[in-house]
Amino acid sequence: MTGSLANQVAVVTGGGRGLGRAFAVALAHEGARVAVVARSQEQLEETVAQVERAGGTAYSFAADVSDAESTASTLDTIRRQLGDIDLLINNAGIGSPIGPLAQADTDEWWRCQEVNLRGPMLWTRGVLGAMIERRRGRIVNVASGAGAVGVPYMSAYAASKTALIRFTEVVAQEVSQHGVSLFAIEPGTVRTAMATFALESPSGRRWVPWYRNIFDEKQDVLPEFSAELVVRLARGDADCLTGRFISRGDDLDAILRQSTKAVENEWGVLRVRGR
Repeated sequence: MTGSLANQVAVVTGGGRGLGRAFAVALAHEGARVAVVARSQEQLEETVAQVERAGGTAYSFAADVSDAESTASTLDTIRRQLGDIDLLINNAGIGSPIGPLAQADTDEWWRCQEVNLRGPMLWTRGVLGAMIERRRGRIVNVASGAGAVGVPYMSAYAASKTALIRFTEVVAQEVSQHGVSLFAIEPGTVRTAMATFALESPSGRRWVPWYRNIFDEKQDVLPEFSAELVVRLARGDADCLTGRFISRGDDLDAILRQSTKAVENEWGVLRVRGR
């Protein structure tokens, strides 16, 4: 295929469904060869089939993104089969447990950190060396608005996404001189499996009943809209904003027109007010 990402290799974790599937389809449409990663082989095959029906190229790789050995092995296989990795989308994530910390299962709480933070760390570390050596590469970490504001009864999820946003900023500062860019994004509220859990589970209905209003009032968005942002970041439109937290709802063109001022004013960076 031809396109803005022709001949590039992209990796999408959590690519078996929802946002990850939309990202894979959009990146493949732009010409990338996409490695989709998830635990469910059946879901991966569905994603690959959808990409191929759209005329793109995708390959499935079953792995646990939070496991170091699985990550290293899968990345080696991807490189052998597809070549050097140009783009990494750290999308895999979970939202449980929901409820008061005082009642939370501590193992379940920590599992959220394993998937949402350790996973992106492992995959980022796994691709950074080669990206630095080649002096090119982009990494997009799928965060959440919950990482920038307090969300009661979702302490595990909010803590993991806040950490992911800061992780993005710090690593971006470490590698910007090597031609590698990182971004954290807020994709908007999408009806994914995670969203369905918050809507339908007993804990979700009890502790975050307000979440249903987003869908009832039609404030949710289609995953394809978030995929448009990922494609723009993937092709380098916003490299001058490396390290920033960018929302699907931001007017990216307007921000880019004033990018120097945005950087000077620390736009898109987590800061404590009054400091």
